[in-house]
Parts: sequence; C-alpha cells; structure tokens
Amino acid sequence: MTDRIRPEKIRCDACPVLCYIADGKSGACDRYANHGGELVRLDALTVIESGSTRVVPFLKDAQTGDDWDGNIVQQNRAFVTAVGAGTTYPDYKPAPFIVSQQVEGIDMVTVVTEGIFSYCGVKVKIDTDRHIGHERDVVRVDGEPIGHVMTSEYGSKMLSLGGVEHLTGGSKKEGRVTCDALLRLCNCEAVEMVIGEPGHETTLIVQAGRAPIINGAEEKLMRVGCGSAAIGMFAKQWLGHADDVVVVDDHITGVLSEHQAGKMLDVPPTGIRIKGRRSTPGRYFQVADPGTGWGGTDVEDPLVILDKFKPDVAWPGLRLMMVSTTGEQFAYYELDADLVPQPVPIPEKLRASAELIAENCEPSVCSVLFMGGAGGSLRAGVTENPVRLTKSVKSSLTHVSCGGAAAYVWPGGGITVMVDVTEMPSNSFGYVPTPALVAPIEFTMRVSDYGTLGGHVSEIKPVAQVVSERDRKLGKRDTQPDPNARENYRWSRGEDE
Repeated sequence: MTDRIRPEKIRCDACPVLCYIADGKSGACDRYANHGGELVRLDALTVIESGSTRVVPFLKDAQTGDDWDGNIVQQNRAFVTAVGAGTTYPDYKPAPFIVSQQVEGIDMVTVVTEGIFSYCGVKVKIDTDRHIGHERDVVRVDGEPIGHVMTSEYGSKMLSLGGVEHLTGGSKKEGRVTCDALLRLCNCEAVEMVIGEPGHETTLIVQAGRAPIINGAEEKLMRVGCGSAAIGMFAKQWLGHADDVVVVDDHITGVLSEHQAGKMLDVPPTGIRIKGRRSTPGRYFQVADPGTGWGGTDVEDPLVILDKFKPDVAWPGLRLMMVSTTGEQFAYYELDADLVPQPVPIPEKLRASAELIAENCEPSVCSVLFMGGAGGSLRAGVTENPVRLTKSVKSSLTHVSCGGAAAYVWPGGGITVMVDVTEMPSNSFGYVPTPALVAPIEFTMRVSDYGTLGGHVSEIKPVAQVVSERDRKLGKRDTQPDPNARENYRWSRGEDE
C-alpha cells in the first residue's frame, strides 16, 4: 500500500500574515489562492476605458463574438487601475504593474498597487436633522468601539471611523470588527452601528449613496437651511398670510417678526417670546435639547419652546405658523382672548409654503470617504527614494488616483489621500487579517519624471503587454477626470519644474 501524496502548500507573501495555502484553496484574505502550485490573484485586474460608458466583461466584440483582435481599447484609451493588481509587500518589491502608454504625444507611466493600509479609516457624512449623538460620542459595531461622532455641518452629521488606534490599539476583536466595518462601508455595503451610551443610544444604518436609517426610520430630507436662513429664504411666502412664523431648529431657531428679513418687509412686532438664548434679532440658540423631533430637537409639540406672549404687544386672533427646517412638520395657531395659541386648520397658502420648504430640501444620503496614508510600502513600490515621490505629488508632477477615481491629497507631509468610495469600481477594497484594509492606488506621471524621481524604470511595460481578455473592463465615469489628462499636471501650464 502506497502512502497518499499530499500536495505541497505554497507560501503567500502578499501581506504580513504569510499564509500557507493548499492547492485549490485561498488564503485568509480570500484574495490569493494556490492554483496548481502557483500563487494567483483571485479578483480580475480592473481596466477603465476612456471614451466609453459601457461595462464589458471581455475585450471581445459583443456583436460578432469574434476573438480579441489585439486592439487593446477598441478605439478607447485604457487606464490600468490597482483594483485586482496585487500588493508591493514586502516593501522592497516594485509595484505589481508599471504601465506606459503615449497620451497626446506624451509618454506617460502609471504605477499601480493595492496598498495595505493600517493607517486608514473613513469619514462619513450623514444628511439629517436628527440628533444621532453628541460630539465625541463613541460609535460601536457589535459592541466594539470603531470611531466617534465629529462636528455637525450644515444639514449633516459627521463620523470618523477606523484609524490605527482602533485597528491595532485595542483588543483583537476590536481590530477585527473595525476592519470588517470599514471594508463593508468602503465597498458600499450597509453597516449597522450604535452611538452613545445605554439609555441614550441611537441605532444607525449607514450605506454609501443611500439614505441613513435612524432608529428604524429611513431619513428623507436634509434641511434647507438653519431656522434663520429659512426665514430669509421664505419670508415673502408668509407675508400677509401669517403674523409671525417660527422655524424650529436645534441650532438656530428663527422668528420672522424679529428677523432682519421681517423688518425689511415691515412685519410688525408680535410680542412673541422664545425660550432659549437670544443671539442677534430673530435668532435663538438652545431652544430645546437635541433629538429626533422638530428641527433636530427633542420637541414633539412646538409650543413648548414658547413663553407667554407680551400682553401689551400681542393681540387676540394673532396668526402664528410654526414649521421645521425640512418642512416635514408644521402647525398653525391663532391666539385666543388670553393670548394663548390655539390650533386651527392651516390655510392652504401656508401649507403650500411648508411644501415649498420640503421641495427645496435635498434628499438625505450617506457619503463615505476612504482616507489613508500612503506610507513606506506604497512609495517604495514606485521608487527606491520614497521622499521624491512625495515631493513629486506635492509639486503636481504626479497625479494620484484610487481605482481611477480622483483622490484629494491633503497638504502637509506624507501622501494622505481621501476619495469618495461611490466613484470607485465595485469591490475595490479588500483586507488582510493583520488587520488592515487593502485599497487601490495609482501614481501617474510622465516617463521622464518617473526616471528623475528614481523610479523602477526597468519594470515599465507597455499597456498592450498588460491588458488581457481576462481583465474586468469598465467605462470611464462622466463624473471622473482622466488621470492621464494634461490639466492634472503642472508642466501642462508651462510652469517651471
């Protein structure tokens, strides 16, 4: 009886985990596999074809079914992204693809790699008036802290999630949960999170490009403006139909009769009194606590923010409208003989004004921006002298993109990039169990500039040798610039280099 011969495992060196992978199996990241003793990348290399909005699976003629004829872009220019390209780990290796092509008579090169980002996270913008948490409140997923609430912006709340402190600075479970949440957010999947402490919790479902779901309710609209701004925008709609209007807002509640807009339209004083801290005329802060009610307050009955009317100014029959910053909540009152507001059916003109406010509100949506620092392994894959790459990027001689999408490069030291994940190809992000995210990044420049910064010039290959039938081909998005376009570079403007 002969011993059964077991196939030899191969070692994957694409990340610090260094998996041993049996034939037919994939590593811990599900990105690399052993195929007949050869280490292969499972996801297809993604190529963007400029001049086309089609998404095609192969470079074959879809109408005739003929085999590929060697025309790599079918009259379109190809941009090889880093999605599916592989990594530079360990750091001394050149980038997986260093691709050249001529663009408008200029020899260009793109250096492509999937970076392993331990220093990364996401910034999330949530369009909502609802209170989701106080600044610095902890954001948790599966009970683990993954980030915190940042500032409120105009009609939006901001979250900062991830970062190396959560990926590596806490427990093993915290790092794993953080990495998984970041991966799903960056790949435009939904993530449920909880903000705040027990008894004061908000449950939130975030998905890039979708409306947030807050405590089980899908948000519809983001505010047209603060209470004061709404007074300025819609004062004329109320003139002659209401004696006073209050726009309820957690931040800046507006009062028509006191506001400059009301003064300019000769709206007389009404003797109204607002609970809260008065700022400039017609603007009030802290009229109520934050919440999920009217205008982001905890108010369900708007009358609770009113004090007694001044008896020497107000009059019976005074017409009062109260409305939220999205127009979704509104009410109409008239003062009785004791100057107490009594609810009455709202006139059609005022109802129409509330609908106009809502019409001017944009749809509520979640925005997810990946943010990461391109450190040693990324830069070493481009050049043996990494600081020259940083200087080249800051000098606008090298253009940075992520999956072909334009990336904002932060000023200051290093190459810290930020990119809208909805502008990137689907499933652009992966992970390694260290834990860290794997994200695509491309550096595009002239071949001459690549030589000057000490790049791996001997590794350059023409695009025709790189693009194949097996690659995933995507049409260029109309919302994204061409990374090869001349206007991305300082030299196109005739500036000294």
